[in-house]
Amino acid sequence: MGHGMMNRIGRRALALLCATAALALPAAAQDRFIVMASTTSTEQSGLFPHLLPAFKKASGIDVRVVAVGTGQALDMGRRGDADVLFVHDTAAEEKFVAEGFGLPRRGVMYNDFVLVGPAADPAGVKGQDIVAALGKLAASRAAFVSRADKSGTHAAEMRYWKMAGIDDPAVKVPGRAFDYRACGCGMGPALNIGSSTDGYVLTDRGTWLSFKNRGNLKVLVEGDKRLFNQYGVIVVNPARHPQTKTALAQAFSDWIVSSDGQASIAAYKVGGEQLFFPNATKN
Repeated sequence: MGHGMMNRIGRRALALLCATAALALPAAAQDRFIVMASTTSTEQSGLFPHLLPAFKKASGIDVRVVAVGTGQALDMGRRGDADVLFVHDTAAEEKFVAEGFGLPRRGVMYNDFVLVGPAADPAGVKGQDIVAALGKLAASRAAFVSRADKSGTHAAEMRYWKMAGIDDPAVKVPGRAFDYRACGCGMGPALNIGSSTDGYVLTDRGTWLSFKNRGNLKVLVEGDKRLFNQYGVIVVNPARHPQTKTALAQAFSDWIVSSDGQASIAAYKVGGEQLFFPNATKN
């Protein structure tokens, strides 16, 4: 074999080695990400586009969000399909941890739920008492749009119905003309249905403040202490799912409850109004 051919082979081998190394660098960089299963309200309120770039800048870690209802997010954690959860159903979160699927839960922030409905308020629910309001709704001919998706918002809604003495509002009762519409959808789509049909909707305030297609809807019930809405973060337990990226997920959990993470949450506003209130130090 001549020297020319050997040189050409050597150059090709060197080029191949360089190309392989070049490909390996982005692959390593791509490993610096976590999958977060999160409630739709944190996504649709616009919080994550504000929050996650700040975390990326501080840590170099990308976060890939799967926005679903809290129940679905917890199921993702049970299957090991997410590294960290950011959800808002404290009782369900504590159960998830107690069953061994998650590392200890940490409180992060809160806002509240509100009941919105048509400005004319045909069911006469306006006030501060969510339980009395749902009782009036059930006795009316009005429409109520439920997410019906096992989300944190849906779980809260069902608690309020039970407080009002109604175990299942979807069940038709003789003499009750109440129109209960289960959409099985996220918060934004549920509000869109409510807006287009003049229906009542229970929503987190954050998504409501970010919602543009309000139509005739306005906030009718707010201020009830039972409408408090707490959010928490949980790292999926590596003892159950060793393939999860525990160290990177823990870095997110640590940052979101740190002074920098809490300040970033507090800084997010829509129309000058703060959507979420950090309270990690109080949990």
